[in-house]
Amino acid sequence: MDNITVLPGDTIGYNFIPPEYLPKDRDEYYLRNEQSSKPDDTWRQLTAHEVEALVKNGNSSDNWKNLLVADPFDPGQIKDSEFFGSVRIGRVQNTALEYHDLKLPVGITNSRIISCDIGHDAVIHHVRYLAHYIVGDRCILTDIDEMHTTHYAKFGNGILKDGEDEEIRIWLDIMNETGSRQVLPFDGIIPADAYLWAKYRDDEALQHRLKEITQNNSDSRHGFYGTIGDQCVIKSCRIIKDVKVGSCAYIKGANKLKNLTINSDSEEPTQIGEGVELVNGIIGYGCHLFYGCKAVRFILANNSNLKYGARLINSFLGDNSTISCCEVLNNLIFPAHEQHHNNSFLIASVVMGQSNLAAGVTVGSNHNSRANDNEIQAGRGFWPGLCTSVKHSCRFASFVLLAKADYPAELDIPLPFALLNNNVLKDELEVLPGFWWLYNMYALARNTWKFQNRDKRKRKIQKIEFDSLAPDTAEEMLQARRLLEVWTAKAASRKRGDENANENQMAALGRELLSNPDNLNELEVLGEKMEKSKRKVLIVKPFAGYQAYEEMLYYYAVKNLMDAMSSMGGSFSDMSNTLKADCCHEWVNLGGQLVRAKDVESLRKDIGEGTLQTWDDIHARYDELWGAYPLEKQKHAYRTLCLLLETDELTQEQWFSALDKTMAIQEYIRDQVYVSRKKDHDNPFRKATYRNTAEMVAAIGTVEDNSFVKLVRDETKKFKAAVEEMKKKN
Repeated sequence: MDNITVLPGDTIGYNFIPPEYLPKDRDEYYLRNEQSSKPDDTWRQLTAHEVEALVKNGNSSDNWKNLLVADPFDPGQIKDSEFFGSVRIGRVQNTALEYHDLKLPVGITNSRIISCDIGHDAVIHHVRYLAHYIVGDRCILTDIDEMHTTHYAKFGNGILKDGEDEEIRIWLDIMNETGSRQVLPFDGIIPADAYLWAKYRDDEALQHRLKEITQNNSDSRHGFYGTIGDQCVIKSCRIIKDVKVGSCAYIKGANKLKNLTINSDSEEPTQIGEGVELVNGIIGYGCHLFYGCKAVRFILANNSNLKYGARLINSFLGDNSTISCCEVLNNLIFPAHEQHHNNSFLIASVVMGQSNLAAGVTVGSNHNSRANDNEIQAGRGFWPGLCTSVKHSCRFASFVLLAKADYPAELDIPLPFALLNNNVLKDELEVLPGFWWLYNMYALARNTWKFQNRDKRKRKIQKIEFDSLAPDTAEEMLQARRLLEVWTAKAASRKRGDENANENQMAALGRELLSNPDNLNELEVLGEKMEKSKRKVLIVKPFAGYQAYEEMLYYYAVKNLMDAMSSMGGSFSDMSNTLKADCCHEWVNLGGQLVRAKDVESLRKDIGEGTLQTWDDIHARYDELWGAYPLEKQKHAYRTLCLLLETDELTQEQWFSALDKTMAIQEYIRDQVYVSRKKDHDNPFRKATYRNTAEMVAAIGTVEDNSFVKLVRDETKKFKAAVEEMKKKN
């Protein structure tokens, strides 16, 4: 069987669209003309003198009448190049373009151009094969082996062109390896879309409509040209095929770019660097992909980075994230994810943002059976420590920190802000609830500020809740307190030999016991259904964790209610009357945006029934929900404080008392931020690498000079002033 077809020489540059896909009374350039941003009167035919000059400069064309130009046109800038089919060249003058000290003359040299539009003042040198592209103004294309577009190009979108078989559609197998949570990529997709599609697989109407909406999101006609936006620089690349590039992109030294949309503009330029190989993907605005990274069937959301040999396959990397060196397969990763080390491995997971995977982490590499890996679901703030190994299937509440260990069995950890430790000597799992609040306040308090500060996106399509204390974590803490109450009561009952009380009775007893640390002396509090094993799951410091959750809930509730009061002129009665209505206690993390569960149900219903007919409609609904979120969050905060105070409606006296308590908590935060940071400066082993104190101060400064320590101190002063002002007004 011959792999190479012999064609007549005059076919190069013609019949781009197969006859069966070409509408009647249309030529093969009709879509190209629709794509072109320049009016028809831009172009003119060459004069005899210009043709003569071009031939003299070593150029050739299969038909000089098919080579159109714009004025002014200097034929002296076109040298040693071949032209096939319909080629249109914009303004060419004896000028040069400069980018990062690279200075090249405007014009075309040593290149083969096949049926393309070239923008004004473009630089095209040593492009060995450039076919079916529309190149923008002031672009630099140099030293490229192959750059062309097929008539069936999809530019990374998971669609079918007219007449194509369903089997060739490109899907992303996210969240697990089985393909049971497939989603279709499309230009403009955000983590919320992917989660909505992948999570609710039992909603058949939703699944059908999302596929239909995505197919309709792109044009299924054959014959679209690849596009290179204005002021792009593409140099020293090997193969670029079926790639759409936005303006101001910088691409250098790439090995292979195929079937991609690369979003970029002057405000958020995207850069792709040396040795990169990218196939079947969508790349967001302001992304950076460098130094030998590989990605296949992937999505990078806005302001994300892939570098230093990272491998990203069948995965969605959310906004403001960075992956370096490591291997990431079959994942849905929400915004603000960090993974930097060559020997870390993440597979078959949904990681819900603000996460960090340390060196040596292997999440999902150890199979429990001969079947594919299942899934791991990790809430916001997931942080497995150095050399941690976790088996499928697991579920983690928000801000769970795993100490270095090989965790031998599946886990289901409902306690947020907890530290897990696999105690090998005692053969038990230890869980310390509220660890972040108790022992690492600097990191917890800095968390919200850090992620907000790193959000450099100009297009914030994916809405993100960065605050570690929000309705989702508040609900987790309320549920965790209930579990601690029941487990503590059971510990006391075991000691007495009486375990016959029901859960409500147990919870009441647990609350009483957890009111005083002395009540827990010699009690061994054990967690339940947290590990698939027969060994103990020990709750470490249950009293401290229980109190930490209470303080965190107070702080969450009062801060949000203070915001509400400020927006209502500082009136307690207005705040209370507005917020005491029923609120939702079930929340969904929709790609980083927190949404009430009932609103997600309405969203699914409206998509399934066709009320929302496009992805723009769905994104508009996200925006509506985000606009309503502050009030819903404040209602939730009001309910949370009422639960803590065991009341249905706040009195002004209770409110003043809550303000005082929260002021004390704010001062505790201020002090603990300082203390937890000061540990690094007081550590004698850290001091050991410095000749003296002066060298240490010169290198890392002092804790008093730390910018975040200063920030928290200033915030505490402002918080105190705000509390006093509210008391005066009421």
